[in-house]
Order: sequence, then C-alpha cells, then structure tokens
Amino acid sequence: MNCITICATCAAPGEAPEGAVLAEALREGLSDGVVVRLVDCLNVCHSPVALSIRGAGKTAYLFAGVDPATQAAEIRKLADLYAEAPGGEITDARPLGRLRHGLIGRIPAG
Repeated sequence: MNCITICATCAAPGEAPEGAVLAEALREGLSDGVVVRLVDCLNVCHSPVALSIRGAGKTAYLFAGVDPATQAAEIRKLADLYAEAPGGEITDARPLGRLRHGLIGRIPAG
C-alpha cells in the first residue's frame, strides 16, 4: 500500500488551508493500492501545500508548493509512477510536469 500524506493546515498567509481540498480531488481517480491521508503538519509551512508519498520498503518523497487547483492530475501521475518504480525510485520525473520542481526531499528506503 502506498500512501500520499497531505498537510491539512498548509495555507498561504491570509488564506484558508487547502490540504483537504487537494485530498478530496485526489481520492477520485487514484489507482487501487493508494491511500490519501491528512495530517496536521508536515513542517514545510513556508511553501504550502506540502505532501509526501511513501510505501513500505520504498524511497519516500516530500513535495511543497503544490497548487491544489491545478496539480491533482500530476499527483495522480506521481502515484502511478511510484507504484511502477522498483523500490519507489522514480528515475524520470518529466511526466510529473511542474510537480517535479516542488520536490524538496527524498528519503532512501531503509
């Protein structure tokens, strides 16, 4: 099971949090075997919205600056590439469009 975790409290100054909006947009159209969950904070408050993707025994990725209104399809593509990638290692991120530029961290599988 792969998990996309989204910060529920991420918000630009003066804006309402958008994590729940993104989670709802993602839940429709995700492949089987992918769950979406909200957490209170991913500690990337300077660049909302933040999300991660991880799976058991796989490399994990952390993204920030995600736009819920325009990038849901790119995140669905991320979930597909991640599911297909051995050990979660995505070697060609070009299909992710702008999302690939929001990658701020990669944690190798342990």
